[in-house]
Amino acid sequence: MAAGGPAARAEDDRGGLRTALAGLTTRGRSFFAAGIAAAVCAYVLGQSDLLRVGLLLAVLPLVCAAVLYRTRYRVAGSRRLSPARVPAGSEARVHLRMDNVSRLPTGLLMLQDRVPYVLGPRPRFVLDRVEAGGRREVSYRVRSDLRGRYPLGPLQLRLTDPFGMCELTRSFSTYDTLTVVPRVEPLPPVRLTGEAKGYGDGRHRSLALAGEDDVIPRGYRYGDDLRRVHWRSTARYGELMVRREEQPQRSRCTVLLDTRDVAYQGAGPDSAFEWAVAGTASALVHMLERGFSVRLLTDTGNSLPGEGGDGFAGAGQESADAAGLMMDTLAVIDHSDGAGLSRAYDVLRGGNEGLLVAFLGDLDDEQAAVIAKMRQRSGAAVAFVLDSAAWTQGPGPASSAAQHSVRLLNEAGWTAVAVPPGVALVDLWRQADRLRTSTGPAPTAGTTAGGWS
Repeated sequence: MAAGGPAARAEDDRGGLRTALAGLTTRGRSFFAAGIAAAVCAYVLGQSDLLRVGLLLAVLPLVCAAVLYRTRYRVAGSRRLSPARVPAGSEARVHLRMDNVSRLPTGLLMLQDRVPYVLGPRPRFVLDRVEAGGRREVSYRVRSDLRGRYPLGPLQLRLTDPFGMCELTRSFSTYDTLTVVPRVEPLPPVRLTGEAKGYGDGRHRSLALAGEDDVIPRGYRYGDDLRRVHWRSTARYGELMVRREEQPQRSRCTVLLDTRDVAYQGAGPDSAFEWAVAGTASALVHMLERGFSVRLLTDTGNSLPGEGGDGFAGAGQESADAAGLMMDTLAVIDHSDGAGLSRAYDVLRGGNEGLLVAFLGDLDDEQAAVIAKMRQRSGAAVAFVLDSAAWTQGPGPASSAAQHSVRLLNEAGWTAVAVPPGVALVDLWRQADRLRTSTGPAPTAGTTAGGWS
């Protein structure tokens, strides 16, 4: 539609008139109908006084609709989430701010925000006359037991006339997103004795998570600070040598999440798959807090934070950004269509992975063999195997198939623990510690004694 032409303006006026008439409330429609009926009766009966009353009743809602439609409030609305990322089952507060930027006060306003039904009822607030240049602030709470990303908005204003004859709705264009991440369970610092291929406590304490910089001398270059001269190396090599500080190697940890649709039964916040997702989030956060460089890997072969560098989250701000990226990914992760774990194995066999923590669903013999081969490319390896059939049937012992998978993984050098329904991850975390301490598999070639915490 062309803007600015006479035909366009005429069509806009007709559309605006239809919008204003459609906004008539029950009271406005009743007044209009009563006025028409009174005018018809006055014409039939020849009562001029009744005709004036009927015309007044019929015209009043039309005038209110026209005046309300022509009213141009200049208001600015904003929304702020506190916080914008919350764990499932926790509440977030949404702060709404409305500013009247015009020189005239507003009438009665109804403020309404659109939220998904899983976050609760749609919030509504009544603002009674906002003065010129005034501001109103209101807030409401949202809560979801289901992880995901939920849009909030757009914000809507419902305008009404003083007589309540007409209501019109105006919408803002912006919206915000609330991210509901999996619940994170604090895990105790445990030490599982075993092998760690060149990472963490398995190496000398000079390569500990929080040690001093290693001193590696190098040749003097023009511009080097003379205070960095390493005199012992200078005397040994017969030339001027300076200290070169390097950061210690950080311990690595890969957290593997099995998302295959065929590996889980049931759905909902209490299902086996949701427990696996929450367990993965807890392990990631725990390892980052312990100073590990962490990577999230799924059965599809996708890894986070990415393939740049060594593919692991670094330290400092980079680690915090990677943690947020991984939690946002877990907030929306869903079942995959794949039937195997070979893609994840292809990623793991590319190098030394350090510690490997896996959250697995139902495994057949073929997939258990693939998982067993992953042990060859890791240091310590811990697996939490979920028996999805037991999760759908309620509390009880693990099935024979789940026990068979756990036995195969333990024989391959894993520390495998069956996950019955309703058990907290912190208890299984300690159980894995006790199991590893009591069994202590023999180190493979090329590994050194150590553990993870």
